[in-house]
Order: sequence, then C-alpha cells, then structure tokens
Amino acid sequence: MAELILAINPGSTSTKVALFDGEEALWEERITHRTEEILAFARVVEQLPYRRRHVEGFLEARGVQRRGLKAVVGRGGLVHPVAGGTYLVNDRLVEDLRTGRQGEHASNLGGLLAREIADPLGVPAFIVDPVAVDEFDELARVSGLPEIRRRSLFHALNQKAVARRAARDLGYSYTAVNFIVAHLGGGITVGAHRQGRVIDVNHGIAEGPFSPERAGGLPTDDLVRLALSGQYDEKSLIRRLTSEAGLFAHLGTKDAREIEGRVAGGDRQARLIFEAMAYGVAKEIGAMATALFGQVQAILLTGGLAWSELLTGWISERVQFIAPVLLYPGEEEMRALVEGALRVLRGEEQVGEYL
Repeated sequence: MAELILAINPGSTSTKVALFDGEEALWEERITHRTEEILAFARVVEQLPYRRRHVEGFLEARGVQRRGLKAVVGRGGLVHPVAGGTYLVNDRLVEDLRTGRQGEHASNLGGLLAREIADPLGVPAFIVDPVAVDEFDELARVSGLPEIRRRSLFHALNQKAVARRAARDLGYSYTAVNFIVAHLGGGITVGAHRQGRVIDVNHGIAEGPFSPERAGGLPTDDLVRLALSGQYDEKSLIRRLTSEAGLFAHLGTKDAREIEGRVAGGDRQARLIFEAMAYGVAKEIGAMATALFGQVQAILLTGGLAWSELLTGWISERVQFIAPVLLYPGEEEMRALVEGALRVLRGEEQVGEYL
C-alpha cells in the first residue's frame, strides 16, 4: 500500500513542496515567490490562498491524485511552547497560527496549508517539531534577572531528525542516548539532547555563538549603550543584530564558501573571524556537555555550514575530547517532516494534541 505524504515548508520568499511514498522522495520543488508579490500582503496569513494555489499547481503538474494522500504535513510555525513530536493540526492550532498569537512568520502557513488541503480529503494534517519546542529543565530557564526567563527557540526539526538518524546509525534508541547537536546555518543553535529531550539549547536569535548573520550573545553593558545611543530605533537594531551581524558585519558576506576562498588566499582577517565563529560554537558545545554531566555519546554537526571542512575541523579539534564528532551536513527538512508523520501513521509515536 502506498504511503503518499505531502510535505509543505513555507519560507519568507519560497514554498518548498515534496511528495513522498513512505521514506522515498518522489518529487521535490522549491517554488520561488517574487518579493513584490509577497510584499503586497499586509499580513502573513493573507498569503494563504496565494500559497495554496502554488501547492495545488505542484500536484496538478505531476498528475497526483490527491485522494491517494495519507496525510499532509506542514512546517511548524510560531506556536506556544510544546514538547517535541508530531502534532495534529486542530482548531486551537489553526487559531494561533491565523492570529499570529506567538508572532508572525511564513512558517505559520505550513500548518494552515496542511489543514486546508487535508480536510476535504478526510486525512490528517500534521506539524512536526516546530521551532518553539520546549523541553527545558527548570534550571535552564533561570537567568540573572527575575523579569527575564530563558526561552527555547531553535532548529528543532533538523536537530531532532539528525539526532534520531545518528541514534539509528550507532545502534541506539534516541530516547536512550545523550547527544550534543550543533545546527550550523544562517543561525546557529547547540542543543543538549538527553534521552530524547532537548534539556537546554541557546536561543536561536538572542544567545550563543555569532553566525553568518546573527550577533549571538553580546556584552550586556555595551549592548545597552548601543541601544540608547540614538543610532538605532528598536526595529533597526533588531535587524542589525539578527540579519546584519556575524560574518556579514565583519567580512561583508554571509557566504562561507567565499570566506573559505579568502582564507585560502591568505586573508588573515577572514581567517580570524571564521575561526572565531568555530571557537564560539566549540565553547557552546562545551557548555552543553556540562548540562549532560559529561555523559555524551556523540557530538553531531549539521546544517549547511557543516559542509565546510575548515569550519568543522576547527570545531572538532576543540571538542573531540568530550565525545566523537559525527558530521550530518545539510538539513533535510522535508524528509524530517515526512518521517514525523510516518511515525504517527505507523503507530511508532503517539500524536500530540495542541492545547
């Protein structure tokens, strides 16, 4: 029997769509949207009919009979904190995604598109491991100010998919092993995975190592002075910290391949900054090792930057004393979504209820 599953992953200017039969990818496409078309919508939720037409066009172009689908799965958006897993897109989840209760982001459309396509077919719509996955130990929530609590916001979909894959490769169950997973991309998050739960992780926007475009953690006093300097308003400062910082601020590019070329050509500044990013990742891995009492079976490096042998080599040199370092470069988000749906459909995992 075919296990046809449609996966949908909306981004800011694109929609990734894939059709799988079980674990086998039949078709995948990245549909690019013109910036002016996206900007014509005042709110993200208003893009829903526009994006749905593109998804339906993907199916029609390939002659896919929607009645054959067993489930539709969408990228989890900005929902309230939940444990990791696969969640049915219920009315409460739809309401939170439509209103942007936790914030507006293109990924909010994933669950909405899944529900709109799945409902007429009488099949389930799911989301899997949204960025708001929160499995923190209480100790990890405490900051130095009672008014501010640490929050879990990270690359949960890819981190958990890679951790499950590594556990299988090593002959473990994910729920019986401790890993440290570093997702290295436009943003960088490093998580302590203890027996299937991410008990601590740096916030993907506000903490941790700097990345190709994000500032990461900064000296508090200097950041306060910068914020009050009059040079920035709130919106422009947030943009500076989250998309115009890191490698881009230092070197004028976010492209790791370009920076590697500059390093190979003898550019000392490029080497200093690129290695400093690796240094920051290594320090974060060391911090997560303490969260696990040093009981770590493996350190997993994943994400687009994990293709960089130079970067991963620098990181590995500093952390391999903790545990073996394994590389899982790239991020197979569409496969991760489908695997989450399959675990529920096959009875390997209980579906979560969004409350």
